[in-house]
Amino acid sequence: MQASPTTVDPAEVAKFEAMAAEWWDPAGKFKPLHMLNPCRLDYITTQIASEFDRDLATQRPFAGLRLLDIGCGGGLLSEPMARLGADVVGADAAEGNIPVARVHAAQSGLNIDYRHATAEALAEAGERFDVVLNMEVVEHVADPLAYLTACKTLLNPGGLHLCSTINRNSKSYMMAIVGAEMVMRWLPRGTHEWSKFITPDELYDLLARAGLTPVDRKGFVFNPLTWDWSLSPRDLSVNYVTASTRP
Repeated sequence: MQASPTTVDPAEVAKFEAMAAEWWDPAGKFKPLHMLNPCRLDYITTQIASEFDRDLATQRPFAGLRLLDIGCGGGLLSEPMARLGADVVGADAAEGNIPVARVHAAQSGLNIDYRHATAEALAEAGERFDVVLNMEVVEHVADPLAYLTACKTLLNPGGLHLCSTINRNSKSYMMAIVGAEMVMRWLPRGTHEWSKFITPDELYDLLARAGLTPVDRKGFVFNPLTWDWSLSPRDLSVNYVTASTRP
């Protein structure tokens, strides 16, 4: 499938292709995502279980659900979703990520359908899903509204869309760019552009304009003393996540 020029930003794709081989190195360039992943998974699994009345205490609670992980990278979210029983498609506009994800899934004994594709291309092909994971992607696209509209199209009626991104304020600049890129050097300089960050109210508005119904939002809060992340219903000042449904 060809990447759609509507929302894909080639410069953003190139950044992540350059880092593709490091996806599964917890001390590498994706260290922040490895640290954040347990907190992300807590939110994701809780929201899916609530929306589809699934018992997380069972072995494969998401069996029967078709799930798209758009911007899947190396599969940090696709793999746990597959382990929980979901039928997972992982898609990424950065072609170099896909072989990395496929090899790691095979080594883990997981059957995941990884594709070099965009949200727009999948929507045009008539693909439909019960759940769309859209984590840390919307701040990297050229046209957030068009992109989110494609994500809505990919959902079955009653489907669940989970979207996380970074707030736009002075604190997020200090944490995500100065802290993560310049001081800690967790990410290469230039990974993020502060001007592309989206406030929670702006994202809620974009989701509604895309045809989705926002139902929840929470913050991902990093504690430098305990060196871990937690969910917060009030602190959305830097990283945050939203849940919305397709009517």
